[in-house]
Amino acid sequence: MVAGMVATVAIPAYAATMPAAETVTLQQMSAPDNQSLVVASDATAETLDRSSYSATTAEEIQKKKDQEAAAAAAAERARELAANAAKASTSSGPVSSVDLNMTAPGSGEVRWPLTSYTLGRGLWDSGYHQGVDLLAPGGQPIFAAAAGVVSVSQESYGGYGVAIVIEHVINGQKVSTTYGHMTYGSRQVQAGQTVAAGQLIGLVGSTGSSTANHLHFEVHINGSVVDPYAWLQQNAG
Repeated sequence: MVAGMVATVAIPAYAATMPAAETVTLQQMSAPDNQSLVVASDATAETLDRSSYSATTAEEIQKKKDQEAAAAAAAERARELAANAAKASTSSGPVSSVDLNMTAPGSGEVRWPLTSYTLGRGLWDSGYHQGVDLLAPGGQPIFAAAAGVVSVSQESYGGYGVAIVIEHVINGQKVSTTYGHMTYGSRQVQAGQTVAAGQLIGLVGSTGSSTANHLHFEVHINGSVVDPYAWLQQNAG
């Protein structure tokens, strides 16, 4: 009985000496092991964005400066070339010795496109040929056959080479005249421009499908091809 009482009294007294549990932080939990890492469950991974900074080494900075200097030099060179080309075109172009106020002789509604020529291949001669070839020296002035509006003015117009097309209304009919194989850079009118009968429009050349200096001249009336030489003979004056 005495032994039982001793045991009953001793057990609670022993339990009272046990240390109570203490609240600890994450940092305290990880203190015993410096190599471990405790993170919150909602942490997310992110990719490093390199676009927010630039290289700052001396070599990279110098390389960038060299590239910028080269680009600036190239741009300046391009400006110089453009200025020289513009200057050359105004001082020594193919029309520099031609009086731009020239007009074809005559006073009629229709004029001859050349003041002198040698008649060459005509309509339909030697195969598919919709015009007449008027042979003349390179650089000879070409005139508008009648007043109208320019519909085509190009340095490369298919086989016509440098060419101009003018739309007219003559005696109530829609007439279109074509002038082909002109000299490069000699066109004096642009598409949309109004021209007068006999106005200088370009110079004789040999561009496109051509083997000698001449003017290829075409006439279309209401969309149909007509003999341009016979049309000139009947109407020009």
